[in-house]
Amino acid sequence: MRLDFIRPLYERRGPYASVYMGALTEAEREKRWRTMRDQLDGADPATLDALEAAAEQPMLARALFATHGEVVLAESLPRAPYEMATWSPLPHVTPMLMQRGENVPHVRVIVDHAGAEVTVFGGGSPRRTVVEAEEWPLQKTAQGGWSQKRYERAVDETWEKNAVAVAHEIDEQVRRIGAELILVAGEPKSRSYLLHHLGTKSADRVMMVEHGSRADHGQFEKDVEKALDGWLDRKRAELLERHQEGSGPVGMARVAHALREGRVHAVLSPGELPKPVWTGEGGTQLATDPEELRRWGVEEPVKERADSALARAAAMTDAELWFTDDVKDVAAVLRY
Repeated sequence: MRLDFIRPLYERRGPYASVYMGALTEAEREKRWRTMRDQLDGADPATLDALEAAAEQPMLARALFATHGEVVLAESLPRAPYEMATWSPLPHVTPMLMQRGENVPHVRVIVDHAGAEVTVFGGGSPRRTVVEAEEWPLQKTAQGGWSQKRYERAVDETWEKNAVAVAHEIDEQVRRIGAELILVAGEPKSRSYLLHHLGTKSADRVMMVEHGSRADHGQFEKDVEKALDGWLDRKRAELLERHQEGSGPVGMARVAHALREGRVHAVLSPGELPKPVWTGEGGTQLATDPEELRRWGVEEPVKERADSALARAAAMTDAELWFTDDVKDVAAVLRY
């Protein structure tokens, strides 16, 4: 899981209020918020007021993170992992990350002779665009006659021009969001044209799915979700294999040391890690021993949850964070 979306939390000094609420009626929200507000002992009035305004909005389950009078991140969730409110040096993001799951930046494409429907997942809310370059001629006929071949060639050229426009849009989105996958369905001939005109970086990320048309999305969405799950399973297995083959660090002390040196490609975590560690103000300042941090120049180490400190260090060093039952203790896959 890439953690770009939580990085703004660490660009502001804490402490942070972290609030998890389920989907509630208006009366339930007001009552539940009063209970949670009492749990945020030490929070300043401006931060409590900002949270109250957000907590009373009608919406699904959500995670709210606020500091210095502002809600810095509000994330909707399929369901609340549990309801809680904490006031701590760092935001308590792990329940949200585990509930959210691995967020794969990807592009979904349904292509046909007229163009394509392109939906981008990554860098914010999903964004759908219809790409069309040429409107005519699109259909081949069996009319015969001396002009038949010329007409069919013109139709093929229209199909190809539309595929070129779609390829340009996909290449731009891959460049912009760093898409890991491009999932393509649609007309076989148009898919072939599209693959031919995609840039190398995009073409290497294409995965074809069997079903899908612009008129019927149902089976396409099911195929896409299955493809994404399979890709994630393979990615997780590859990371575990790299960790084992490279004898990557295991345990909080060794992983923290590697994060401080910026050598971690991915953190592998078994889940929530409430055991405390010591942190400083810098994003990678964490250790199991406060004296170790003092040697790194931190005058007053602060005690914090291990999982909160790990999430911050991973986010601030562009490391990924993956949750897996295949590790019993926190581990890391190294860049070098």
